Amino acid sequence: MRIRNARGAFALAAGASLALVLSACAPPMDEQGASPAPGGDDTGTSEPGGDAAEGCEDYAVYGDLSGKKVTVYTSIVDVEQVDQEESYDKFEECTGATIEYEGSREFEAQLLVRIESGNAPDIAYLPQPGLLNTIVTDFPDAIVPAPAETEANVDQFFAPSWKEYGTVDGTFYAAPLGANMKSFVWYSPQVFAENGYEIPETWDEMLALTDQIAADYPDSKPWCVGIESGDATGWPATDWIEDVVLRASGPDVYDQWVNHEIPFNDPQIKAAFDVADEILRNPDRVNGGFGNVATAATTPWTDAGLPILADEGQDPQCFLHRAANFYQNNWPEGTNVAEDGDVFAFYLPSIDGESSPILGGGEFVAAFRDAPEVAAFQTFLSSDTWANEKARVTEGGGWVTANNGLDVENLATDFDKLASEVLGDPDSVIRFDASDLMPAAVGAGSFWREMTAWFAEGKDTQAVLDAIEASWP
Repeated sequence: MRIRNARGAFALAAGASLALVLSACAPPMDEQGASPAPGGDDTGTSEPGGDAAEGCEDYAVYGDLSGKKVTVYTSIVDVEQVDQEESYDKFEECTGATIEYEGSREFEAQLLVRIESGNAPDIAYLPQPGLLNTIVTDFPDAIVPAPAETEANVDQFFAPSWKEYGTVDGTFYAAPLGANMKSFVWYSPQVFAENGYEIPETWDEMLALTDQIAADYPDSKPWCVGIESGDATGWPATDWIEDVVLRASGPDVYDQWVNHEIPFNDPQIKAAFDVADEILRNPDRVNGGFGNVATAATTPWTDAGLPILADEGQDPQCFLHRAANFYQNNWPEGTNVAEDGDVFAFYLPSIDGESSPILGGGEFVAAFRDAPEVAAFQTFLSSDTWANEKARVTEGGGWVTANNGLDVENLATDFDKLASEVLGDPDSVIRFDASDLMPAAVGAGSFWREMTAWFAEGKDTQAVLDAIEASWP
């Protein structure tokens, strides 16, 4: 299935409770065409102490925040961090506020330490709704419910399911930020064309392609895998498993698994692990460019797909890498991401060849200080103004959002537009990343650790499943 035809191929009946059908009904906007924000006025004064500055009209609602500082802590680093910080420039210019950004690969572990020690950031971008639930449960006095203005933006620009992910026990805390689509396999269109390889439309066709590549290139491996990510090592492996559970066991079983209505070591989950195992721990199929299967545990996820790009006159060291749309940011500068370019991606095919489940994810903006400038910035990040600004400054591509106030023409690449359209298609059946929805002790704890052991130690699958189930709170 060619990626350009993905919308039609992905179409399914509307999903159940966890489906991210990303179309929302918008309530009326205010007279200025934007949701009001904390600390704002309707005087039209966009520059502190002066007349409206050029391009600041959409920021007037946030008021004069001169001399105020908002600290932001997040797992978004490297190239993505640069784009994130640039997307705040206009907010800082127009309001006078200073946004102090800190990105960390140890975010998930360190955030809880900082909260417990009384050193929480003003704002944190939570990549797991399960982590939000943990924070609300364990530190109820530390986290601040989202202001009414943020909630109004989410009601206007996002589907109800996104608001549910940021809500705990009926209180809305965290607005969605970016979104992503994870069910992609990256490849080299040039290499495929040279060898006459076809994009697989079923899981069996993908396995047949894998074996054909292995036969054609005995000194390489078909797949490359990397799950190292600092304190978050293991999360790319959980994405693999979640995608396979959706395909091997189905969305209903996936929902039961996420909600612990069936145990983590249920036979249906074991069956999905076994399907993934046929690729991920097969020494004939993994790990191109890095070594044996165990190297997947020590290969940085940011580098894992790079062996697809071969030096002039050399064969690729690997040919296939499963990773989300945001992996686009990890290709070297100058790489042409296009259907006829250096790299592109195809949809990770279903097993039955008929259904097209999609694994998605995203970040949520939580606040830990009750102050007008913090509320204003939280509201800004939930607005169509920020979504479009972020799209414009992300010139390299690799970022999308579920905010339906986004003009997709502001997205940098055709690949981004495709992902945004698929995420926004009400007929797509999407499930949110399971580990992000599970309790943090599992989703950002035992699931990561045990998947790392699955690769690094060759740990038995049943033992992995039993250990994760035993850790469930």
